[in-house]
Amino acid sequence: MTKTDSPRVAARALSNRVAAGIVFLAAAAVLVLEVVALRLVGPYVGITLQTSSAVIGVSLAAIAYGAWVGGAFADRADPRRLLPRAFALAALATALTLPLVRWLGEVLRGTGVLGVLALAALAVFIPGALLSAITPIVVKLQLADVRRTGRVVGSLSSIGTLGGITATLVTGFVLVAALPSSTILLGLAGLLAVAAGLLWLLQRPDGQPSAAAPLARVRGLGSLLGRNRGAAGFAVLALTGAGLTSAVPTPCDVETAYQCARIVVDPDRPGGRTLLLNGAPHSYVDLNDPTYLQFGYIQWLGQVVDHVAAPGRPIRALHIGGGGFTLPGYVTATRPGSTNRVLELDGALVRLDEQRLGVTPGPNLSIVVGDARVSMTREAASTYDLVIGDAFGHLAVPWHLTTREFVTDIARVLRPGGVYALNVIDYPPDKLIRAELATIMAVFAHVALIAPNAALAGRTGSNFVLVASDAPLPDDLLGPGVATVPRPATLVDGDALLAYRGTAMILTDDYAPVDQLLGHP
Repeated sequence: MTKTDSPRVAARALSNRVAAGIVFLAAAAVLVLEVVALRLVGPYVGITLQTSSAVIGVSLAAIAYGAWVGGAFADRADPRRLLPRAFALAALATALTLPLVRWLGEVLRGTGVLGVLALAALAVFIPGALLSAITPIVVKLQLADVRRTGRVVGSLSSIGTLGGITATLVTGFVLVAALPSSTILLGLAGLLAVAAGLLWLLQRPDGQPSAAAPLARVRGLGSLLGRNRGAAGFAVLALTGAGLTSAVPTPCDVETAYQCARIVVDPDRPGGRTLLLNGAPHSYVDLNDPTYLQFGYIQWLGQVVDHVAAPGRPIRALHIGGGGFTLPGYVTATRPGSTNRVLELDGALVRLDEQRLGVTPGPNLSIVVGDARVSMTREAASTYDLVIGDAFGHLAVPWHLTTREFVTDIARVLRPGGVYALNVIDYPPDKLIRAELATIMAVFAHVALIAPNAALAGRTGSNFVLVASDAPLPDDLLGPGVATVPRPATLVDGDALLAYRGTAMILTDDYAPVDQLLGHP
Protein backbone atom coordinates (compact mmCIF):
# COMPACT_ATOMS: atom_id res chain seq x y z
CA MET A 1 0.00 0.00 0.00
CA THR A 2 1.42 3.44 -0.96
CA LYS A 3 1.12 6.65 0.99
CA THR A 4 -1.23 8.03 -1.62
CA ASP A 5 -3.50 5.00 -1.34
CA SER A 6 -3.94 5.12 2.43
CA PRO A 7 -5.83 8.42 2.76
CA ARG A 8 -8.06 7.51 -0.18
CA VAL A 9 -9.03 4.16 1.32
CA ALA A 10 -9.42 5.60 4.79
CA ALA A 11 -11.76 8.29 3.49
CA ARG A 12 -14.02 5.63 2.05
CA ALA A 13 -14.29 3.71 5.33
CA LEU A 14 -17.45 3.90 7.38
CA SER A 15 -17.39 4.94 11.00
CA ASN A 16 -16.85 1.99 13.31
CA ARG A 17 -20.33 2.33 14.79
CA VAL A 18 -22.02 2.44 11.38
CA ALA A 19 -20.03 -0.55 10.16
CA ALA A 20 -20.87 -2.50 13.32
CA GLY A 21 -24.56 -1.61 13.00
CA ILE A 22 -24.70 -2.76 9.37
CA VAL A 23 -23.05 -6.10 10.10
CA PHE A 24 -25.17 -6.66 13.21
CA LEU A 25 -28.40 -5.99 11.28
CA ALA A 26 -27.45 -8.16 8.30
CA ALA A 27 -26.44 -11.14 10.44
CA ALA A 28 -29.48 -10.77 12.69
CA ALA A 29 -31.81 -10.66 9.70
CA VAL A 30 -30.47 -14.00 8.42
CA LEU A 31 -31.26 -15.70 11.73
CA VAL A 32 -34.74 -14.14 11.87
CA LEU A 33 -35.38 -15.61 8.43
CA GLU A 34 -34.11 -19.02 9.55
CA VAL A 35 -36.34 -19.19 12.63
CA VAL A 36 -39.42 -17.92 10.80
CA ALA A 37 -38.77 -20.29 7.88
CA LEU A 38 -39.50 -23.26 10.14
CA ARG A 39 -42.94 -21.83 10.76
CA LEU A 40 -43.55 -21.03 7.10
CA VAL A 41 -42.81 -24.51 5.78
CA GLY A 42 -44.44 -26.41 8.68
CA PRO A 43 -48.02 -26.34 7.35
CA TYR A 44 -46.90 -28.02 4.13
CA VAL A 45 -44.17 -30.51 5.09
CA GLY A 46 -44.55 -30.81 8.87
CA ILE A 47 -42.15 -29.93 11.67
CA THR A 48 -39.71 -32.84 11.70
CA LEU A 49 -35.99 -33.34 12.17
CA GLN A 50 -35.69 -33.41 8.38
CA THR A 51 -37.48 -30.08 8.07
CA SER A 52 -35.29 -28.46 10.70
CA SER A 53 -32.16 -29.94 9.12
CA ALA A 54 -33.21 -28.66 5.69
CA VAL A 55 -33.81 -25.11 6.93
CA ILE A 56 -30.54 -25.03 8.88
CA GLY A 57 -28.58 -26.54 5.99
CA VAL A 58 -30.04 -24.16 3.42
CA SER A 59 -29.38 -21.22 5.74
CA LEU A 60 -25.73 -22.21 6.12
CA ALA A 61 -25.46 -22.66 2.36
CA ALA A 62 -26.91 -19.18 1.86
CA ILE A 63 -24.42 -17.70 4.35
CA ALA A 64 -21.48 -19.43 2.65
CA TYR A 65 -22.52 -18.53 -0.88
CA GLY A 66 -23.45 -14.96 0.04
CA ALA A 67 -20.12 -14.34 1.79
CA TRP A 68 -18.22 -15.67 -1.21
CA VAL A 69 -20.18 -13.65 -3.77
CA GLY A 70 -20.16 -10.52 -1.60
CA GLY A 71 -16.39 -10.67 -1.25
CA ALA A 72 -15.94 -11.13 -5.00
CA PHE A 73 -18.19 -8.16 -5.81
CA ALA A 74 -16.50 -6.00 -3.18
CA ASP A 75 -13.20 -6.48 -5.04
CA ARG A 76 -14.72 -5.65 -8.43
CA ALA A 77 -17.07 -2.74 -7.65
CA ASP A 78 -17.29 0.22 -5.30
CA PRO A 79 -18.35 -1.31 -1.95
CA ARG A 80 -20.04 1.95 -0.92
CA ARG A 81 -22.51 1.62 -3.77
CA LEU A 82 -23.00 -2.10 -3.25
CA LEU A 83 -24.26 -1.77 0.34
CA PRO A 84 -27.58 0.02 -0.28
CA ARG A 85 -28.26 -2.22 -3.27
CA ALA A 86 -27.66 -5.38 -1.27
CA PHE A 87 -30.00 -4.21 1.48
CA ALA A 88 -32.64 -3.18 -1.06
CA LEU A 89 -32.55 -6.52 -2.86
CA ALA A 90 -32.64 -8.38 0.45
CA ALA A 91 -35.70 -6.34 1.45
CA LEU A 92 -37.42 -7.27 -1.80
CA ALA A 93 -36.53 -10.96 -1.49
CA THR A 94 -37.78 -11.01 2.10
CA ALA A 95 -41.08 -9.40 1.11
CA LEU A 96 -41.56 -12.02 -1.62
CA THR A 97 -40.72 -14.99 0.64
CA LEU A 98 -44.18 -15.39 2.16
CA PRO A 99 -46.20 -15.44 -1.10
CA LEU A 100 -43.68 -17.79 -2.72
CA VAL A 101 -43.82 -20.29 0.14
CA ARG A 102 -47.59 -20.07 0.60
CA TRP A 103 -48.38 -20.55 -3.09
CA LEU A 104 -45.73 -23.15 -3.94
CA GLY A 105 -46.11 -24.95 -0.60
CA GLU A 106 -49.38 -26.48 -1.79
CA VAL A 107 -47.61 -27.74 -4.92
CA LEU A 108 -44.73 -29.24 -2.94
CA ARG A 109 -46.89 -30.77 -0.21
CA GLY A 110 -46.29 -34.50 0.04
CA THR A 111 -43.30 -34.57 -2.33
CA GLY A 112 -40.88 -35.98 0.23
CA VAL A 113 -37.33 -34.87 0.96
CA LEU A 114 -36.92 -32.97 -2.29
CA GLY A 115 -40.04 -30.95 -1.52
CA VAL A 116 -38.75 -30.15 1.97
CA LEU A 117 -35.43 -28.93 0.56
CA ALA A 118 -37.10 -26.92 -2.18
CA LEU A 119 -39.46 -25.20 0.23
CA ALA A 120 -36.62 -24.44 2.65
CA ALA A 121 -34.65 -22.92 -0.24
CA LEU A 122 -37.61 -20.74 -1.23
CA ALA A 123 -37.94 -19.50 2.34
CA VAL A 124 -34.31 -18.73 3.11
CA PHE A 125 -31.73 -18.97 0.36
CA ILE A 126 -32.02 -15.80 -1.74
CA PRO A 127 -32.60 -13.24 1.04
CA GLY A 128 -30.10 -15.09 3.25
CA ALA A 129 -27.42 -15.00 0.57
CA LEU A 130 -27.99 -11.31 -0.15
CA LEU A 131 -27.74 -10.44 3.54
CA SER A 132 -24.64 -12.58 4.00
CA ALA A 133 -22.93 -10.72 1.17
CA ILE A 134 -23.03 -7.52 3.23
CA THR A 135 -20.37 -8.40 5.83
CA PRO A 136 -17.49 -8.91 3.35
CA ILE A 137 -18.49 -5.66 1.64
CA VAL A 138 -18.23 -3.81 4.95
CA VAL A 139 -14.92 -5.55 5.71
CA LYS A 140 -13.56 -4.32 2.37
CA LEU A 141 -14.57 -0.77 3.24
CA GLN A 142 -12.98 -0.88 6.68
CA LEU A 143 -9.58 -2.28 5.67
CA ALA A 144 -7.80 1.06 5.67
CA ASP A 145 -4.58 -0.39 7.00
CA VAL A 146 -3.34 -3.93 6.39
CA ARG A 147 -1.76 -3.88 9.84
CA ARG A 148 -5.30 -3.83 11.32
CA THR A 149 -6.75 -6.54 9.10
CA GLY A 150 -7.01 -9.10 11.88
CA ARG A 151 -8.64 -6.64 14.26
CA VAL A 152 -11.15 -5.43 11.65
CA VAL A 153 -12.13 -8.89 10.44
CA GLY A 154 -12.24 -10.32 13.96
CA SER A 155 -14.35 -7.51 15.43
CA LEU A 156 -16.85 -7.50 12.57
CA SER A 157 -17.12 -11.30 12.66
CA SER A 158 -17.76 -11.10 16.40
CA ILE A 159 -20.43 -8.44 15.92
CA GLY A 160 -22.11 -10.51 13.21
CA THR A 161 -22.20 -13.54 15.51
CA LEU A 162 -23.64 -11.40 18.30
CA GLY A 163 -26.33 -10.19 15.89
CA GLY A 164 -27.23 -13.77 15.01
CA ILE A 165 -27.42 -14.81 18.67
CA THR A 166 -29.56 -11.81 19.56
CA ALA A 167 -31.93 -12.40 16.66
CA THR A 168 -32.31 -16.09 17.47
CA LEU A 169 -33.23 -15.43 21.08
CA VAL A 170 -35.50 -12.46 20.39
CA THR A 171 -37.29 -14.19 17.52
CA GLY A 172 -37.71 -17.51 19.33
CA PHE A 173 -38.76 -16.12 22.70
CA VAL A 174 -40.55 -12.89 21.76
CA LEU A 175 -41.43 -12.28 18.11
CA VAL A 176 -42.81 -15.72 17.23
CA ALA A 177 -44.97 -15.74 20.35
CA ALA A 178 -46.27 -12.22 19.77
CA LEU A 179 -46.60 -11.80 15.98
CA PRO A 180 -47.70 -13.77 12.91
CA SER A 181 -44.98 -14.82 10.48
CA SER A 182 -46.35 -12.44 7.85
CA THR A 183 -45.96 -9.47 10.20
CA ILE A 184 -42.42 -10.51 11.14
CA LEU A 185 -41.39 -10.84 7.50
CA LEU A 186 -43.00 -7.58 6.40
CA GLY A 187 -41.45 -5.79 9.37
CA LEU A 188 -38.04 -7.23 8.54
CA ALA A 189 -38.40 -6.30 4.87
CA GLY A 190 -39.37 -2.77 5.89
CA LEU A 191 -36.37 -2.49 8.23
CA LEU A 192 -34.01 -3.65 5.50
CA ALA A 193 -35.56 -1.18 3.06
CA VAL A 194 -35.04 1.65 5.57
CA ALA A 195 -31.41 0.61 5.99
CA ALA A 196 -30.98 0.67 2.21
CA GLY A 197 -32.51 4.14 2.01
CA LEU A 198 -30.34 5.52 4.81
CA LEU A 199 -27.16 4.15 3.26
CA TRP A 200 -28.15 5.62 -0.08
CA LEU A 201 -29.07 9.01 1.41
CA LEU A 202 -25.82 9.25 3.34
CA GLN A 203 -23.72 9.09 0.18
CA ARG A 204 -22.75 11.99 -2.07
CA PRO A 205 -22.96 11.31 -5.78
CA ASP A 206 -19.24 10.47 -5.70
CA GLY A 207 -19.88 8.00 -2.90
CA GLN A 208 -18.33 10.02 -0.06
CA PRO A 209 -20.32 10.48 3.16
CA SER A 210 -21.75 13.95 3.51
CA ALA A 211 -23.98 15.77 6.00
CA ALA A 212 -25.68 17.61 3.16
CA ALA A 213 -26.20 14.49 1.09
CA PRO A 214 -29.53 13.36 2.61
CA LEU A 215 -31.37 16.57 1.63
CA ALA A 216 -29.93 16.52 -1.85
CA ARG A 217 -30.89 12.89 -2.25
CA VAL A 218 -34.47 13.49 -1.15
CA ARG A 219 -34.84 16.39 -3.60
CA GLY A 220 -33.50 14.28 -6.42
CA LEU A 221 -35.51 11.14 -5.65
CA GLY A 222 -38.33 11.90 -8.07
CA SER A 223 -36.01 12.73 -10.93
CA LEU A 224 -33.87 9.69 -10.16
CA LEU A 225 -36.81 7.34 -10.42
CA GLY A 226 -37.81 9.02 -13.64
CA ARG A 227 -34.35 8.61 -15.21
CA ASN A 228 -33.30 5.31 -13.74
CA ARG A 229 -35.39 2.40 -14.93
CA GLY A 230 -33.68 0.05 -12.50
CA ALA A 231 -34.66 2.17 -9.50
CA ALA A 232 -38.20 2.56 -10.77
CA GLY A 233 -38.45 -1.14 -11.44
CA PHE A 234 -37.24 -1.95 -7.94
CA ALA A 235 -39.84 0.39 -6.44
CA VAL A 236 -42.58 -1.36 -8.42
CA LEU A 237 -41.32 -4.80 -7.39
CA ALA A 238 -41.09 -3.75 -3.75
CA LEU A 239 -44.67 -2.50 -3.73
CA THR A 240 -45.81 -5.63 -5.58
CA GLY A 241 -44.03 -7.86 -3.06
CA ALA A 242 -45.61 -6.04 -0.14
CA GLY A 243 -49.02 -6.29 -1.77
CA LEU A 244 -48.64 -10.01 -2.49
CA THR A 245 -47.51 -10.64 1.06
CA SER A 246 -50.55 -8.92 2.52
CA ALA A 247 -52.94 -10.59 0.06
CA VAL A 248 -51.55 -14.12 0.04
CA PRO A 249 -53.95 -16.72 1.45
CA THR A 250 -52.98 -18.08 4.84
CA PRO A 251 -53.51 -21.71 5.86
CA CYS A 252 -53.94 -20.70 9.52
CA ASP A 253 -56.74 -19.36 11.67
CA VAL A 254 -54.17 -19.01 14.42
CA GLU A 255 -50.41 -19.20 14.10
CA THR A 256 -49.27 -20.40 17.49
CA ALA A 257 -45.73 -20.61 18.82
CA TYR A 258 -45.63 -24.25 17.64
CA GLN A 259 -47.94 -24.76 14.70
CA CYS A 260 -50.43 -23.45 12.20
CA ALA A 261 -53.95 -24.16 13.47
CA ARG A 262 -57.15 -23.99 11.45
CA ILE A 263 -60.72 -25.08 12.14
CA VAL A 264 -62.90 -26.16 9.21
CA VAL A 265 -66.69 -26.45 9.37
CA ASP A 266 -68.15 -29.76 8.19
CA PRO A 267 -70.84 -28.91 5.61
CA ASP A 268 -72.52 -32.30 6.15
CA ARG A 269 -72.83 -32.11 9.93
CA PRO A 270 -74.08 -28.87 11.54
CA GLY A 271 -71.92 -29.18 14.65
CA GLY A 272 -68.94 -30.81 12.93
CA ARG A 273 -65.58 -29.10 13.17
CA THR A 274 -62.20 -30.39 11.96
CA LEU A 275 -59.04 -29.07 13.57
CA LEU A 276 -56.07 -28.92 11.18
CA LEU A 277 -52.57 -28.63 12.62
CA ASN A 278 -49.85 -27.76 10.13
CA GLY A 279 -52.24 -28.62 7.33
CA ALA A 280 -53.09 -32.15 8.52
CA PRO A 281 -56.41 -33.21 10.09
CA HIS A 282 -55.79 -33.69 13.80
CA SER A 283 -59.16 -33.70 15.58
CA TYR A 284 -62.87 -33.80 14.78
CA VAL A 285 -65.42 -32.42 17.23
CA ASP A 286 -69.21 -32.38 17.02
CA LEU A 287 -70.32 -29.40 19.09
CA ASN A 288 -73.81 -30.87 19.40
CA ASP A 289 -72.86 -34.47 20.19
CA PRO A 290 -69.62 -35.16 22.15
CA THR A 291 -70.17 -38.91 21.78
CA TYR A 292 -69.78 -38.69 17.99
CA LEU A 293 -66.32 -39.92 16.96
CA GLN A 294 -65.35 -39.32 13.35
CA PHE A 295 -61.79 -40.57 12.92
CA GLY A 296 -61.10 -44.30 12.98
CA TYR A 297 -58.40 -44.23 15.63
CA ILE A 298 -60.60 -42.09 17.88
CA GLN A 299 -63.34 -44.73 17.55
CA TRP A 300 -60.81 -47.37 18.64
CA LEU A 301 -59.72 -45.24 21.58
CA GLY A 302 -63.39 -44.77 22.40
CA GLN A 303 -63.65 -48.54 22.71
CA VAL A 304 -60.71 -48.50 25.10
CA VAL A 305 -62.54 -45.89 27.20
CA ASP A 306 -65.69 -48.02 27.15
CA HIS A 307 -63.85 -51.13 28.40
CA VAL A 308 -61.24 -49.70 30.75
CA ALA A 309 -63.57 -50.20 33.72
CA ALA A 310 -67.12 -51.32 34.44
CA PRO A 311 -69.65 -49.61 32.12
CA GLY A 312 -70.73 -46.22 33.39
CA ARG A 313 -68.22 -46.07 36.23
CA PRO A 314 -66.48 -42.68 36.50
CA ILE A 315 -62.76 -42.79 35.78
CA ARG A 316 -59.76 -40.52 36.14
CA ALA A 317 -58.16 -39.97 32.73
CA LEU A 318 -54.90 -38.24 31.81
CA HIS A 319 -54.57 -37.04 28.22
CA ILE A 320 -51.12 -36.39 26.73
CA GLY A 321 -51.95 -33.88 24.01
CA GLY A 322 -55.20 -31.97 23.83
CA GLY A 323 -55.74 -31.28 20.14
CA GLY A 324 -59.45 -30.59 19.78
CA PHE A 325 -60.27 -32.19 23.17
CA THR A 326 -62.44 -34.84 21.50
CA LEU A 327 -61.68 -37.67 23.93
CA PRO A 328 -62.02 -35.62 27.14
CA GLY A 329 -65.48 -34.66 25.91
CA TYR A 330 -66.29 -38.30 25.14
CA VAL A 331 -65.14 -39.50 28.57
CA THR A 332 -67.27 -36.87 30.31
CA ALA A 333 -70.34 -37.59 28.17
CA THR A 334 -70.20 -41.39 28.43
CA ARG A 335 -69.03 -41.67 32.03
CA PRO A 336 -70.62 -38.84 34.06
CA GLY A 337 -68.57 -37.85 37.06
CA SER A 338 -65.26 -38.66 35.38
CA THR A 339 -62.33 -36.27 35.62
CA ASN A 340 -59.98 -35.42 32.77
CA ARG A 341 -56.57 -33.83 33.02
CA VAL A 342 -54.97 -32.67 29.76
CA LEU A 343 -51.27 -31.97 29.24
CA GLU A 344 -51.06 -29.66 26.22
CA LEU A 345 -47.92 -27.92 25.03
CA ASP A 346 -49.63 -25.15 23.05
CA GLY A 347 -51.44 -22.52 25.12
CA ALA A 348 -52.60 -20.64 22.03
CA LEU A 349 -54.22 -23.82 20.71
CA VAL A 350 -56.05 -24.23 24.02
CA ARG A 351 -57.41 -20.69 23.69
CA LEU A 352 -58.57 -21.46 20.13
CA ASP A 353 -60.33 -24.60 21.39
CA GLU A 354 -62.06 -22.59 24.10
CA GLN A 355 -63.22 -19.98 21.59
CA ARG A 356 -64.26 -22.25 18.71
CA LEU A 357 -64.69 -25.83 19.97
CA GLY A 358 -66.57 -25.30 23.23
CA VAL A 359 -63.76 -26.44 25.52
CA THR A 360 -64.53 -25.25 29.07
CA PRO A 361 -62.16 -26.00 31.96
CA GLY A 362 -63.92 -26.86 35.21
CA PRO A 363 -64.31 -29.56 37.85
CA ASN A 364 -64.29 -32.32 35.21
CA LEU A 365 -61.55 -30.85 33.00
CA SER A 366 -58.20 -29.41 34.07
CA ILE A 367 -55.60 -28.25 31.55
CA VAL A 368 -51.86 -28.02 32.12
CA VAL A 369 -50.04 -25.98 29.48
CA GLY A 370 -46.46 -27.11 29.04
CA ASP A 371 -44.27 -29.93 27.78
CA ALA A 372 -45.86 -33.27 28.66
CA ARG A 373 -42.55 -34.90 29.62
CA VAL A 374 -41.90 -32.15 32.17
CA SER A 375 -45.52 -31.98 33.35
CA MET A 376 -45.67 -35.74 33.85
CA THR A 377 -42.96 -35.63 36.51
CA ARG A 378 -45.30 -33.52 38.67
CA GLU A 379 -48.18 -36.02 38.51
CA ALA A 380 -48.76 -38.17 41.62
CA ALA A 381 -48.18 -41.90 41.45
CA SER A 382 -51.10 -44.35 41.12
CA THR A 383 -53.57 -41.61 40.21
CA TYR A 384 -55.18 -42.49 36.87
CA ASP A 385 -57.30 -45.30 35.50
CA LEU A 386 -56.44 -44.36 31.93
CA VAL A 387 -53.65 -42.47 30.17
CA ILE A 388 -54.24 -41.58 26.52
CA GLY A 389 -51.29 -40.50 24.39
CA ASP A 390 -52.30 -38.45 21.35
CA ALA A 391 -49.48 -35.94 20.95
CA PHE A 392 -48.01 -37.42 17.76
CA GLY A 393 -48.91 -35.51 14.62
CA HIS A 394 -48.65 -36.21 10.91
CA LEU A 395 -44.90 -36.63 10.26
CA ALA A 396 -44.14 -34.88 13.57
CA VAL A 397 -43.23 -37.14 16.48
CA PRO A 398 -41.89 -35.65 19.73
CA TRP A 399 -39.17 -38.23 20.30
CA HIS A 400 -38.92 -37.65 24.06
CA LEU A 401 -42.49 -38.95 24.41
CA THR A 402 -41.61 -42.26 22.74
CA THR A 403 -38.88 -43.60 25.03
CA ARG A 404 -38.79 -46.33 27.64
CA GLU A 405 -38.08 -43.75 30.33
CA PHE A 406 -41.24 -41.83 29.50
CA VAL A 407 -43.34 -45.00 29.29
CA THR A 408 -41.99 -45.97 32.72
CA ASP A 409 -43.21 -42.63 34.08
CA ILE A 410 -46.64 -43.33 32.59
CA ALA A 411 -46.72 -46.69 34.35
CA ARG A 412 -45.90 -44.85 37.58
CA VAL A 413 -48.99 -42.61 37.45
CA LEU A 414 -51.40 -45.44 36.56
CA ARG A 415 -53.37 -47.20 39.24
CA PRO A 416 -53.02 -51.00 39.46
CA GLY A 417 -54.84 -52.38 36.44
CA GLY A 418 -54.80 -48.96 34.74
CA VAL A 419 -54.48 -48.73 30.96
CA TYR A 420 -52.16 -46.77 28.68
CA ALA A 421 -53.47 -46.21 25.13
CA LEU A 422 -51.19 -44.54 22.57
CA ASN A 423 -51.93 -43.33 19.04
CA VAL A 424 -49.04 -43.70 16.58
CA ILE A 425 -49.05 -42.80 12.89
CA ASP A 426 -46.70 -44.75 10.63
CA TYR A 427 -46.24 -45.84 7.04
CA PRO A 428 -44.60 -48.89 5.46
CA PRO A 429 -42.19 -50.43 6.38
CA ASP A 430 -43.68 -49.64 9.83
CA LYS A 431 -40.39 -49.28 11.68
CA LEU A 432 -41.65 -46.65 14.12
CA ILE A 433 -44.74 -48.53 15.30
CA ARG A 434 -42.70 -51.72 15.78
CA ALA A 435 -40.07 -49.82 17.79
CA GLU A 436 -42.74 -48.16 19.94
CA LEU A 437 -44.38 -51.53 20.43
CA ALA A 438 -41.06 -53.02 21.58
CA THR A 439 -40.57 -50.06 23.93
CA ILE A 440 -43.97 -50.41 25.57
CA MET A 441 -43.59 -54.18 25.85
CA ALA A 442 -40.36 -53.57 27.77
CA VAL A 443 -42.38 -51.76 30.47
CA PHE A 444 -45.88 -53.33 30.52
CA ALA A 445 -46.67 -57.01 30.92
CA HIS A 446 -49.82 -56.97 28.76
CA VAL A 447 -49.90 -55.18 25.39
CA ALA A 448 -52.21 -55.24 22.36
CA LEU A 449 -52.16 -53.47 19.01
CA ILE A 450 -55.17 -52.11 17.10
CA ALA A 451 -54.93 -51.29 13.38
CA PRO A 452 -56.61 -52.03 10.03
CA ASN A 453 -55.60 -55.28 8.33
CA ALA A 454 -54.07 -53.44 5.36
CA ALA A 455 -51.79 -51.47 7.68
CA LEU A 456 -50.80 -54.59 9.65
CA ALA A 457 -49.89 -56.24 6.35
CA GLY A 458 -47.67 -53.27 5.43
CA ARG A 459 -49.72 -52.22 2.42
CA THR A 460 -50.68 -48.74 3.62
CA GLY A 461 -49.98 -46.13 6.23
CA SER A 462 -52.38 -45.72 9.11
CA ASN A 463 -53.02 -44.81 12.69
CA PHE A 464 -52.07 -47.57 15.12
CA VAL A 465 -53.32 -47.73 18.70
CA LEU A 466 -51.21 -49.48 21.32
CA VAL A 467 -52.97 -50.58 24.52
CA ALA A 468 -50.95 -51.61 27.58
CA SER A 469 -51.49 -52.50 31.23
CA ASP A 470 -49.91 -54.36 34.13
CA ALA A 471 -53.06 -56.49 34.28
CA PRO A 472 -54.65 -58.65 31.56
CA LEU A 473 -56.51 -56.57 28.98
CA PRO A 474 -60.19 -57.18 28.17
CA ASP A 475 -59.29 -58.54 24.74
CA ASP A 476 -62.50 -60.57 24.53
CA LEU A 477 -64.47 -57.30 24.71
CA LEU A 478 -62.04 -54.90 23.09
CA GLY A 479 -61.39 -57.02 20.01
CA PRO A 480 -65.04 -57.33 18.95
CA GLY A 481 -65.56 -53.67 19.88
CA VAL A 482 -62.93 -52.29 17.48
CA ALA A 483 -64.12 -54.70 14.78
CA THR A 484 -67.68 -53.33 14.80
CA VAL A 485 -67.17 -49.55 14.88
CA PRO A 486 -67.86 -47.58 11.68
CA ARG A 487 -64.14 -47.68 10.84
CA PRO A 488 -63.24 -51.21 11.92
CA ALA A 489 -59.83 -52.52 12.90
CA THR A 490 -58.20 -55.70 14.16
CA LEU A 491 -56.78 -56.33 17.63
CA VAL A 492 -53.46 -58.22 17.69
CA ASP A 493 -51.95 -59.74 20.83
CA GLY A 494 -50.07 -62.81 22.03
CA ASP A 495 -47.77 -64.64 19.64
CA ALA A 496 -49.05 -62.68 16.64
CA LEU A 497 -47.99 -59.46 18.35
CA LEU A 498 -44.53 -60.85 19.12
CA ALA A 499 -44.17 -61.83 15.48
CA TYR A 500 -45.22 -58.36 14.34
CA ARG A 501 -42.72 -56.72 16.70
CA GLY A 502 -39.89 -58.88 15.45
CA THR A 503 -36.44 -57.57 16.37
CA ALA A 504 -37.45 -53.92 16.58
CA MET A 505 -35.29 -51.66 18.72
CA ILE A 506 -36.33 -50.26 22.11
CA LEU A 507 -36.37 -46.46 22.10
CA THR A 508 -34.49 -44.78 24.95
CA ASP A 509 -33.58 -41.27 25.99
CA ASP A 510 -30.08 -42.04 24.74
CA TYR A 511 -31.18 -43.24 21.31
CA ALA A 512 -34.58 -42.60 19.74
CA PRO A 513 -34.20 -41.88 15.98
CA VAL A 514 -37.94 -41.52 15.42
CA ASP A 515 -37.63 -39.28 12.35
CA GLN A 516 -35.53 -41.90 10.62
CA LEU A 517 -37.85 -44.73 11.67
CA LEU A 518 -41.03 -42.96 10.60
CA GLY A 519 -42.20 -44.02 7.16
CA HIS A 520 -43.47 -41.44 4.66
CA PRO A 521 -46.61 -41.37 2.55
